[in-house]
Amino acid sequence: MTRLNHLAIAVSDLPAAAALWHAVFGAEVSEPRILKEHGVEIVVARFDNVVVELMTPHGEHSPIANFLARRGGGLHHVCLETNTLPALIERAAAHGVRALDEPRAGMHGNDVVFLHPKDCHGTLVEIEEIEEIEEIEQVDSKGAANKPNDPHATR
Repeated sequence: MTRLNHLAIAVSDLPAAAALWHAVFGAEVSEPRILKEHGVEIVVARFDNVVVELMTPHGEHSPIANFLARRGGGLHHVCLETNTLPALIERAAAHGVRALDEPRAGMHGNDVVFLHPKDCHGTLVEIEEIEEIEEIEQVDSKGAANKPNDPHATR
């Protein structure tokens, strides 16, 4: 099973971006967190139904610095979660989709892998392995929602 985990946006001014997402859009924002192994500093903007990671470069070899220099910021990647990362990587490869690297620990300590944007129609896709994926809200034929627990509550 695969579902949306978060959207990641590259920004040049992390404090200003965090303030905007809180004041204008009403997101609950985290304190900044440095992920040295990924070359980024991140603030998480959390909504009821989605998480947005605001990312800025950290260190001289940050891939986000290159992204900002080329594009000036914006959507960096989409993260999907699965509970079968090795099988998903194999399935992707069978369809000609290349992994950019080997799985490694991501922000939440779970294994992540990035798929090549050229193989995903111009979108960098991150896949995060989550042991248990909760059910997504289902709406019945009368429009009544069946709301399970918040899928991001454990993050």
